[in-house]
Amino acid sequence: MPQHTPAARVCRDCDGFPIVAITTGTRHTDGTRTTLRITCPTCQGTGHATPATGLTRTGR
Repeated sequence: MPQHTPAARVCRDCDGFPIVAITTGTRHTDGTRTTLRITCPTCQGTGHATPATGLTRTGR
């Protein structure tokens, strides 16, 4: 019987696309576009959700 590994939870803010390139609209002298690389602030560029991001347990 095959063993399945549990799938890692995908980050809810970036949907698994943690690093994106955004064009600024300007071009370099060689004709290529100027881009900014932006990482997801929630998962810090991993694409996976951590189980307890910023949550604390209170009460009993």
